[in-house]
Amino acid sequence: ISITDENELNKVFNDFKPNIVFHAAAYKHVPILETNPISACQNNILGSVNIIKNCYEHNIEKFILISTDKAVRPTNVMGATKRFAEKISMSFANNFKDRNTKIYIVRFGNVIGSAGSVIPLFNEQIKNKEALTITHPDITRYFMKISEAVGLVLLSSTFKTSGNIYFLNMG
Repeated sequence: ISITDENELNKVFNDFKPNIVFHAAAYKHVPILETNPISACQNNILGSVNIIKNCYEHNIEKFILISTDKAVRPTNVMGATKRFAEKISMSFANNFKDRNTKIYIVRFGNVIGSAGSVIPLFNEQIKNKEALTITHPDITRYFMKISEAVGLVLLSSTFKTSGNIYFLNMG
């Protein structure tokens, strides 16, 4: 299903009745999003709004937005749309404190071994004695293990305060 289709989302929430929603759906490929900013906004921003609205409408206990380190002072469309999704999530949390749904935001760096990891590309470039692909000279890359990413998501969902951003100290 697409997170941009409110009817499909509503059906999923009705059929499966989740207690916790982990929102990791996002367009994340930086170069593609630079040439398709409308699609990036539709999916990463409007799709996030759709999921949060469904969480409130279906009285979901916890909503966890998986964000990115690229949302910090964004330099590209992907980072900007994910930052916007963070801001929307915080706004919902602050404006609907009386509702049961708690909102948590988790920021990740590059997760080693994940489907979206840049490590296989770097390994291939090193093997072929090519220059490493850097999306922007001012960007610092951060890496974390899958176990650290999962631990952060699970830990964030145990906190009482809604609307905060959680991240590992990856410096």
